[in-house]
Amino acid sequence: MDIGITLAKMPTYYDGTAHYLLKADEDFVALNRFIGRQISVEFLNQKFCAGCGQEFAELFRMGFCKNCFFTRPEAGESIIRPELSRAHLGEEDRDLAFEKGYQLQPHIVYLANSGGLKVGVTRGRQQWHRWMDQGASYALVFAQTENRYQAGQIEVALKAFIGDKTPWQRMLKNQVEAIDLLAEKERLAAELDKDLSQWVSAHKEVNEIHYPVRQYPDKVKSLNLNKSRSITAKLQGIKGQYWIMEGGNVLNVRSHTGFRVRLSLPASIATAKDATD
Repeated sequence: MDIGITLAKMPTYYDGTAHYLLKADEDFVALNRFIGRQISVEFLNQKFCAGCGQEFAELFRMGFCKNCFFTRPEAGESIIRPELSRAHLGEEDRDLAFEKGYQLQPHIVYLANSGGLKVGVTRGRQQWHRWMDQGASYALVFAQTENRYQAGQIEVALKAFIGDKTPWQRMLKNQVEAIDLLAEKERLAAELDKDLSQWVSAHKEVNEIHYPVRQYPDKVKSLNLNKSRSITAKLQGIKGQYWIMEGGNVLNVRSHTGFRVRLSLPASIATAKDATD
């Protein structure tokens, strides 16, 4: 069965295993049901901006056209760099109403092991989705703050000691070294100034995340739909925002936001409702 899809970040939910959905034109495809089966993806040579929805020959960044990237609040500076948040001061970047709604809510700073120790920031209600988006095998809450700016300040302080990037190749090969996240939390908390350490969380639970992967590759090769316009292969698993195909080829779905594709599946569509029945 062929399905038309404009690619975007895959929604997730967790029930002991990470589940990934794909937004099609009329419904959601529950991708976990197709792991171990052959699928085909054909790029239809169309790209649509995630902001204005218009078609462009090329998109600029984050799935946005150039104009939307520099004007829409969803692509504002504080989205990528939380420490630049200014809504708590009543200062507008692009749209103060949007920025207040996004920034002035509880956030967490987390530590994750995705093939190496890293720090990150996300909205409090989004933590599990964020961990699955980044392919974290283990994660714990480091700090809980009242707003995005406070979380960003903590992240900046911790980046003096650990990184904030996911080692995506190690993550996809499941090369996850043993890291005592609780010990790292104690070590890093001791490095914070008093005005930041007040937000350190008392939570001690280390969360383990399992992914729907049948076989991890020994080597990985990133696929680009601008070059490989048609891909047919067995889907071996999904981790982070990547499809792991047979032969070690991987497709970063999120980096292809806005790409219009035809997805060919070997069986009837698994909808979001099917996945939760």
